[in-house]
Amino acid sequence: MSGFCAAIFGCDGLRLSEEEKQFFKDVQPFGFILFARNIDTADQVKALCAELRATVGHEAPILIDQEGGRVQRLRAPLVRDWLPPLEQVMQAGEKAERAMYLRYRLIAHELMALGIDANCAPMVDVARDETHPFLKNRCYGADPASVARIGRAVAEGLWDGGVYPILKHMPGHGRAVVDSHKEPPRVTESQADLEGDFAPFRALNDMPMGMTAHIVFEALDDRPATISDKMMRFMRDDIGFGGLIMTDDIGMEALNGTVDQRAKAAIEAGCDVILHCNGSLAERKAVAEAIGAMTPAAQARSEAVLAARRAPKPVDIEALAEELKAL
Repeated sequence: MSGFCAAIFGCDGLRLSEEEKQFFKDVQPFGFILFARNIDTADQVKALCAELRATVGHEAPILIDQEGGRVQRLRAPLVRDWLPPLEQVMQAGEKAERAMYLRYRLIAHELMALGIDANCAPMVDVARDETHPFLKNRCYGADPASVARIGRAVAEGLWDGGVYPILKHMPGHGRAVVDSHKEPPRVTESQADLEGDFAPFRALNDMPMGMTAHIVFEALDDRPATISDKMMRFMRDDIGFGGLIMTDDIGMEALNGTVDQRAKAAIEAGCDVILHCNGSLAERKAVAEAIGAMTPAAQARSEAVLAARRAPKPVDIEALAEELKAL
């Protein structure tokens, strides 16, 4: 297999322009990510997914953020609308693990019907009283052990439906009191005090792909995790994550510099793949030029991801939907 560009790119609209097609064919990104701007009808989404894969000539993973609540790019009537994750967990109580398994098994079914095969979940950031509102109701709870168990249920629901789970935001975003889309959160607690935040990521370190947090842990380094070689080593060696590591959206303002400078810094720090969600085609071209092809280690991990692809397990979807409703 020839080498991939170390990127997962978004695209502009409902179908690809000729210039976009040529760009993707030339640079061969590992995968793609869809947003609301790319969503209209079921037939249109399926056609776009097929078109994206055809441009690169391989079964490129196509990602989406379909957590539920505020963060769901697909909405009714195309798919079900979902409660915020924390609200679903609280409603289900002692049956939260089963409820979240069912929820994400149903989401996986909806995604696969459209040609989308990767979801940016589970999100196992541990909620705290001070967690910023942009994140808090997306969490699964405040107890690290229960967050890890629910995160595993979410991942298995996706996997059983043939959808790649993507673990986020490594190594923990729950202590953020500012929005990392706008500025860099800084965590001042000691490493010992952060063990609970890290624990769910250790428990799910076998996930095929993971996403970094644009967050500074002052006890470990003075740079955001995404562009810190120390934090990358921590995620590999201490968290024990062996899968493909992608950045959170490289366009978020928690990182300094131009987007292509941020992308280059992340690759140099040890990220395998840049996630570039928004921006112009010119910006995507600048990012691709700055990062180039994957390192041999990243290429090996990307091939392992593709080899791990699972077919959906046969299931009675309506029966699962009724069970979740009863919960």
